[in-house]
Amino acid sequence: MGAHGYGGSLALRLEPAPVDEQAFIAAALEGDESARAWLLRQHSTPVYRFCLRMLSNEEDAQDAAQETMVKVLRNLHRYRSDWRFSTWVFGIARNTCIDEHRRRKRRRSTSDVEIVDKSASPFEITEREMEAERLRGALEELPPLYREVLLLYHFEQLKYREIADLLDLPLGTVMNRIFRARKRLRTLFDELEAGGNA
Repeated sequence: MGAHGYGGSLALRLEPAPVDEQAFIAAALEGDESARAWLLRQHSTPVYRFCLRMLSNEEDAQDAAQETMVKVLRNLHRYRSDWRFSTWVFGIARNTCIDEHRRRKRRRSTSDVEIVDKSASPFEITEREMEAERLRGALEELPPLYREVLLLYHFEQLKYREIADLLDLPLGTVMNRIFRARKRLRTLFDELEAGGNA
């Protein structure tokens, strides 16, 4: 049989089959509680992470994420399968964050939810925390139209076309906005770094 054996082909056969999210959506529409719970498990964490970056406040982000997932389940019948489901969910999260920001725009928080590697040295942890804090500060200083495209593209990995559809903008506008947002973020980050080292 030779030295190769069956290892390679067997490994391929043992890869898990891709999850059919559309089947869970269809089942949830039929009232299947386990399917609805699966959708919540899949999307609650990324929605919370997105809301936290949009609102920069842990309590507001928890409220917005919870409200988002309630809206997702309540409006599941409005989802169109030609959209990626996560893109549709982020659209609801974005609108919820805008509403939350309007309601609580005067509230500010410096709560830190960064998870650090405890095996790193105290110096490395401090450096990482300072860099993360500068990045958060720079993101908060960005105009909202720049902040949201960066979050959607870099943090949530949406494609240019998906962002254009989500924000109802021309593709070229989205690409230009991301380019300008990156430049502005870099400038703000460098300014904060220079201020910290002064």
